[in-house]
Order: sequence, then structure tokens, then C-alpha cells
Amino acid sequence: MKRIRLYVMVAMLAIVGMMSTQASAQVLRDADFNSIGRINGNGVVRDGTMHSIGSFDADGTVRNADGKAVGVIKELEIFDTEGTRIGYINTDGTVRDGESKVLGNISINDGKVTDAEKNTIGFARGVRVDWIACYYFFHFFDKQ
Repeated sequence: MKRIRLYVMVAMLAIVGMMSTQASAQVLRDADFNSIGRINGNGVVRDGTMHSIGSFDADGTVRNADGKAVGVIKELEIFDTEGTRIGYINTDGTVRDGESKVLGNISINDGKVTDAEKNTIGFARGVRVDWIACYYFFHFFDKQ
């Protein structure tokens, strides 16, 4: 039953993510609500100066600015390039590392991103939760 619920949630998040990001780029914000970047409907991630810093491929591959694969997303689970699960997202928006330690939370309702101590670290409304997790918690685009 949990597996079916997970598949339904993944499907819903994918549909919502596609619908919300197709029309225009979605803004990534810091804790003070300042713009720090964007993710467009095609999965291209840009920094605050609008330089491309990476992308999300349709097959789940996460790439850095040089086009090098830095991770993979599969059904709300995040893997490194060696195939080791480094994290996952629960259906309630809780983000955990590969050892199930809570890293933070992504509010499905308003896109608010909080760390494990419930401090606000950013906002990403209308962006897929797996993309938000890769950006804020797994820092895939910091690795150059």
C-alpha cells in the first residue's frame, strides 16, 4: 500500500512540476526572499546572474555547468554518479540523507525550504521537490 501511495505521489508531483514550470522559469530564493537563481521548464538551472550552473535531464540525470553528470533522480530518491543513494524525499516533503537522517523539509504548499532545525533556508514555489532537494540540500550545482 505504501508503494502505491508513493507512486501516486510521484506522479502527482511530476504533473504539478511540469505544469508549473512549463510556462516560465521559477525563481529560487534565499531565506530573506532574495532571488538567487532560476530553474526553467526544461530543467536548466541558472544562478543569480543568469549564468547556467547545471540542468536536470528528462531521464533524471543531474548535470553541472560543464554538462558532467553529478547525480541521478529516481522516484524521489537521489543517487550520486556511482549509484549510491545519497538521499530521498518523503511524501510529506521531509528530505533525508542516505542514512535516513533528516536534512530538512520542503513545503509542498508554498515551496518554503527549511533545514533540520526548522530554520528557513529558501523558497522555491512551483519547482519540483526533487529539483529543490538537489539544489538546496545536496548542492549538486556547487560542485564544478
